[in-house]
Amino acid sequence: MNSSFIPLGGRAFVRDWRAGELRLLIVAVTLAVAALTSVGFFVDRLKGGLQRDARDMLGGDALVISDNPLPAAFMAQASALGLRHTRHLGFSTMAQTPETPDSTPTQEDHIQLVALKAVEANYPLRGSLRTSTAPNAPDTPTHDVPTPGQVWVDAAVLHSLNLRMNDTLLLGNLALRITRLIVHEPDRGLGFMNLSPRVMMNLAEVAATGLVQPASRLRYHLAVAGDEAAVQAFVEASQTHIQTNNLRGVQVQTLQNGRPDISNTLERMEKFLNLMALLTALQGAVAIALAARSFAANHLDDCAMLRVLGLRQSTMAAAYGMEFVVMGLFASALGGAIGYGVHFGFIALLAGLVQSDLPAPGIGPAVLGMGMGLTLVLTFGLPPVLQLAHVPPLRVIRREAGQLQRASATVLGLGVTGFAALLLAMSSNITLGLIVVGGFALATALFAALSWVAVQLLRKGINEATAPMAVVLATRQMSARPAFAVVQVSSLAVGLLALVLLILLRTDLISSWREAANAHAPNRFVINIMPEQTSPFTHALTQAGITSLDWFPMMRGRLVAINGRDVNADDYQDDRARHLVDREFNLSYSTQQPSHNVVVAGRWVANESNAISLEKGIAKTLGLSLGDSLTFDMGGLSITSKITSLRRVDWMSMRANFFAMYPVDQLHNASVTYLSAFKAPVDPGFDNALVRQFPNITLVNLTTTLGQIQRVLHQVMGAVEFLFAFTLAAGLVVMFAAVTA
Repeated sequence: MNSSFIPLGGRAFVRDWRAGELRLLIVAVTLAVAALTSVGFFVDRLKGGLQRDARDMLGGDALVISDNPLPAAFMAQASALGLRHTRHLGFSTMAQTPETPDSTPTQEDHIQLVALKAVEANYPLRGSLRTSTAPNAPDTPTHDVPTPGQVWVDAAVLHSLNLRMNDTLLLGNLALRITRLIVHEPDRGLGFMNLSPRVMMNLAEVAATGLVQPASRLRYHLAVAGDEAAVQAFVEASQTHIQTNNLRGVQVQTLQNGRPDISNTLERMEKFLNLMALLTALQGAVAIALAARSFAANHLDDCAMLRVLGLRQSTMAAAYGMEFVVMGLFASALGGAIGYGVHFGFIALLAGLVQSDLPAPGIGPAVLGMGMGLTLVLTFGLPPVLQLAHVPPLRVIRREAGQLQRASATVLGLGVTGFAALLLAMSSNITLGLIVVGGFALATALFAALSWVAVQLLRKGINEATAPMAVVLATRQMSARPAFAVVQVSSLAVGLLALVLLILLRTDLISSWREAANAHAPNRFVINIMPEQTSPFTHALTQAGITSLDWFPMMRGRLVAINGRDVNADDYQDDRARHLVDREFNLSYSTQQPSHNVVVAGRWVANESNAISLEKGIAKTLGLSLGDSLTFDMGGLSITSKITSLRRVDWMSMRANFFAMYPVDQLHNASVTYLSAFKAPVDPGFDNALVRQFPNITLVNLTTTLGQIQRVLHQVMGAVEFLFAFTLAAGLVVMFAAVTA
């Protein structure tokens, strides 16, 4: 009995493992750590990969973008800092096939809307442009760019214009020979101008095309790359130059604020995965608390006999402490190993959306997982077990002596505080962590209070003279130990609450994603429809079997005043706000509130004079609220209106949406074109026939983009379902622990 606690604790661990006393505890800890580390490893590798590939998505280390030709000062600054730099120009235009010798006056040339990019040497500075020499031929990386007289295109251009390699493509006044197919363009992005098939040419030949006119909507890019300190100096100097010279429509993109393609979906997925992992850990805590108390109750007699034989309290406490630490380390290591293996499942499910050659994860997720496992064991498992050291020797002859007591408020407070702090650290989102921790703390207190009241009512409401004997005995048992009944009921209620909450959130989230990936969503957007073409255009769609479509008038306008005060980008600190007031808005009007928009503040009143409805997100970004007046300049026509409603717009709906709409049937003297969105028939010649009939329109085919979005969402749903299995397993462990307790 004077032996060290180390061999005693080791023998106790082996004995309890063989007897099955620790299995429920190990399963609970392993599940919690596996759920947390699997998400941790995946997110760590995903963020590392995004940081690695961010330069490729920008095409450089930093990017200056402008609506107008960039001043020479930017290039001079890059050269002075020793940075490599390259320029390119992007805009949408129409490409066509040349006339053939047998052309007749009644024949129309094939026409296709394309996203034109004109590049110069050194493009791209980061990443790799991959091209092929023929359709379905192997692609290879290249550091070349199209030479004068050549043009590189997406394969879709060949298909839509019925062209072959080395055929001629007309861009404005210039005839260029197709020499390569573009397979991968690292910095393409998902902007509106990039949704059409890509055509790439040499920057030196743009002027000869005659496509650049005073009213053309162009995007000028300057990419730089080099030493990190020099790039940072360039970014700071460029931002200073923009502010000092009040350059409108110019912005600087870096690794921190570059294009986050489909990042909203990934961010929602990451938050939901973190939420599931946190709730799995909470359920693990409940299961461990129940299983540990059952473990301690089963060892009361053993400890009483050891006390009779002379084992000191300190040795007994140290031995059980060592046993639980060893158990926690083993279960945490096992959970971490399972989590590491599971995170490969996420990568496999999201194949194509995330690259499989992500950088190796850091040690952080493993350390946090180990810390979470030990915290669960020491906080919720060890306190009842340490009471075994205080079991009196008298229990050997008097079984009612030495019963387990409730943990002190100090022990519970310190344990719960430590666990909550670790949850907040692992949530990677302080708001999400506080909601989970605070919400479940309140739920636990509420369940405890309700279960205590229920026990008291049960004691007073059962008439022992008339009630069945089984009910009487059950009531006496619960009334004799009301605190234990409260703990059991509260624990099981919290576990079930976590499970039901996740089921509801999962159902709602997946339903919203499936709605976004609706197979009946519009896959064609048409703009620049002239007012006199309204009837013939809608008739052409009806003839093609299209009966449902979005149809809105559209004007271009710049926000020039808010509440009578001129708008200035320098008034805003937020980059998005500065960009919004520098650009033109697409505006529309309609007496009917769009069916896919929901008014969240104010009212939409048909034909209300001097009224405007604003999307709530842009209102928040610009600091606007109901009652503010906005003045838009539409090509010399100035219109001032008061914000009378705010709308929630689902930008993933693939429907026609606008930041600002007037609730009227017409705007007098405004220059209007029309926009239409619809689901096109399965007819390869539909697009060309529509463009031939209405040559002035701009038709955007979103079939490929919509298919990509649907694929991404289905992959994300698979990842969510994958981790949900851990939460279900944790819920089963909680119920099993509550029953066996």
